Amino acid sequence: MDAKDFIKNVHLVAKEKEIDEEIIFEGMEQALITAYKRNYNSKTNVKPKINRETGEIKIFTYYVVMEDYEDPEVTIDEEGNEVVIEPSVPVDAQILLEDARKKVPDIKVGETIEEEVTPDDFGRVAVGTAKQVLIQKIRTAERESIMADFEGKEGEMMMGMLAMEDEKNYYVDLGRARGILPKKEMIPNETVKMGNSIRVYIQKIEATPKGPLILCSRRHYNFVRRLFESEIPELVDGTILLYGVAREPGIRSKVAVYSTDERVDAIGACIGEKGIRIGSIYKELNGEKVDLVLYSEDPQEFIKNALSPAKNVYVTIDETTEKNEAFIVVSDDELSLAIGKQGSNIKLASKLTKYHLTVKSMSQVNEEGNK
Repeated sequence: MDAKDFIKNVHLVAKEKEIDEEIIFEGMEQALITAYKRNYNSKTNVKPKINRETGEIKIFTYYVVMEDYEDPEVTIDEEGNEVVIEPSVPVDAQILLEDARKKVPDIKVGETIEEEVTPDDFGRVAVGTAKQVLIQKIRTAERESIMADFEGKEGEMMMGMLAMEDEKNYYVDLGRARGILPKKEMIPNETVKMGNSIRVYIQKIEATPKGPLILCSRRHYNFVRRLFESEIPELVDGTILLYGVAREPGIRSKVAVYSTDERVDAIGACIGEKGIRIGSIYKELNGEKVDLVLYSEDPQEFIKNALSPAKNVYVTIDETTEKNEAFIVVSDDELSLAIGKQGSNIKLASKLTKYHLTVKSMSQVNEEGNK
């Protein structure tokens, strides 16, 4: 790689990876210092200069004019250890004023003398160093660029393609990076095929030395939230607000919504004409049931709505405690609906409303009252 090729490659890398050319030049100069010291047994006072137009590389040794020499100072810290404090100017780079004026008669204290010391065969060293620096800069730039692309995506839903799998994980191609979708974060009992598109919730993004770690999920409750937002425009424009989601992945979710416009039916908007909107959500959730719940600022009304499909629900809020507790009474034939299979309905209603719910049938209440 000659000087012209070096400059050409710098321009190409900077443009392709969208980084400042000066970052590459500065990295190259730092690497040249190390290379020069290693190959030519140099001390500390060297400074490379790269011509940004021609790519020509020169090495200079420099001296800072001093009135008196400064030596490292040795002090003792609180734990009794010796601590070396280096002088403001490296020892090798110091030159006394009287010696400096033999080279430059009118020089002053604090000014610098530079002398070119570029070895005849330094081009060979520079070429090897340039290649290493360019490769490293490309890798670093790619990692930073990919992180910039995914910055702000945490907590969002993305579409990807199933690229590969191992014993514990699927790997989802998200464009410039791959996300990790643990199999335990899949919706229970769903099956997928390599090469198919898949929607994932971005649970976590973390920078690592190898690039961004992108952790995905399909069983997170916010996956349901993002699905609703993708299918229902009124949730995006603010006509309908989504209060909360409670989820038992693969079994049932409860989604509480309400309208900010009295002319718009929040539940109807989520269902869509002929059920097309909610149907798309069911399909994505692998048949997981979804209860649409109308949110109310009245906790009693909200709890009644949340216990759907149970009807004729009577709710009493316990006002004697600071804890959110409510007592529920339903008809005998509604008790199983209120509780749900393996208690799922009342658990989800409790999560959604943030109330501890105790439910009993009318006959249970009468029986206890007669004791």
